Amino acid sequence: MDRRRLLLMLAVFVAIIGTALVFLYVRGADNRAQSQFDSVSVLRATQNIAAGETYDDAVKAGKIASASVPQNQLNAGYQTSLTALNGKIAAVPIFAGQQIITSQFGNTVQSTSTNLPIPKGKVAISVNLTDPDRVAGNIQNGSQVAIFVSNLEPTATTGGATGAQGSAWTRLLLPDVTVLNVGSPIPTTSTTTDSEGNQTTEQLPRTLLTLAVTQKEAQKVILSSKALDLTFALLTANSDVKPAPETTDVPASLFHK
Repeated sequence: MDRRRLLLMLAVFVAIIGTALVFLYVRGADNRAQSQFDSVSVLRATQNIAAGETYDDAVKAGKIASASVPQNQLNAGYQTSLTALNGKIAAVPIFAGQQIITSQFGNTVQSTSTNLPIPKGKVAISVNLTDPDRVAGNIQNGSQVAIFVSNLEPTATTGGATGAQGSAWTRLLLPDVTVLNVGSPIPTTSTTTDSEGNQTTEQLPRTLLTLAVTQKEAQKVILSSKALDLTFALLTANSDVKPAPETTDVPASLFHK
């Protein structure tokens, strides 16, 4: 009898411990998920700031203001205080929408032959995308993006690198690219025809996105933008993007995990 009672007490104790551990895990997961969406009030450029313009003048002119940004979209060196960079000057051009970060300001202007902050060794190119292909307008100056390329109208004798002949396909083109500038949306008319010959016309805003890329990357983007279809994916510090076989419209590929 004592042994049965001991076993029963042990079972109850294990059940209590197990319940507590599950509760703690679930609460921790909720907290981790919530932290991704918690916003931080940081400084952002509301207008373009020219290289050489003083930080103080930019603040007085209303070119810098606080804005809420999700924690998983914060850039390294972000600023929260309007007085932290007093006395500094813009070392590079800063465009409207960019987060204000420490490296943008200093005591001298960085030598550059353009008003775009193009990283050393790279060039700037522009591509024209509709809103769905640029994350519904959520890509801003300074955003990091992954670029995917699709062939939606393959010929009967061509396919992806590993896809079936004549199949449509999508694959990763470039895993991490900096967006230097986002232009103003311009409406464009798109007409599609279904299998019965019925036409549907709609207006989709198209926007020029200027990217910082190497020569090899530029060649890939230019060709893909003219011959295929590009789609941008917005990256955060927690994004996990890496090269993988393309997905085709063959069921075995489309539904493969």
